Amino acid sequence: MALRVSAGILLYRRSGGRVEVLLAHPGGPYFEAKDLGHWTIPKGEVDVGEELEAVARREFEEETGHRVPDGATAPLGAIVQKGGKTVHAWAVEGDLDPALAASNTFEVEWPPRSGRRQTFPEIDRVAWLGLDDARRAVKSTQVPLIDRLEERLSGA
Repeated sequence: MALRVSAGILLYRRSGGRVEVLLAHPGGPYFEAKDLGHWTIPKGEVDVGEELEAVARREFEEETGHRVPDGATAPLGAIVQKGGKTVHAWAVEGDLDPALAASNTFEVEWPPRSGRRQTFPEIDRVAWLGLDDARRAVKSTQVPLIDRLEERLSGA
């Protein structure tokens, strides 16, 4: 089985004395009624020979419709999700309006075995969440990325 690797950006901002992160909710019919524990950082799969940070930037733009803000990136390391996929992440400080976010799309047969194909956004929405709310919303295996960001910002 081939190793699956993704790369993503954890965008953060300082608002009212607290840190917020931008998380993405997966689109499509499977995730429509799922919320807590299903959000993710904007990320995508890395093909052989691709540079990880470049993929993270590309996928952020594809999934939010916004370029990664200019500025320094801070590596947050990698985590392994339950399905075995390794996710590499970078933190970047910036801001964007979630109402203006727009994701790329994918096509799937829906309903199953109906013969009909429908198009869905890969990400149906993004939202700014405080760190505690983000830890509840994000996939449990991605919580360490939020923890690492908080440690980095606190100077630990």
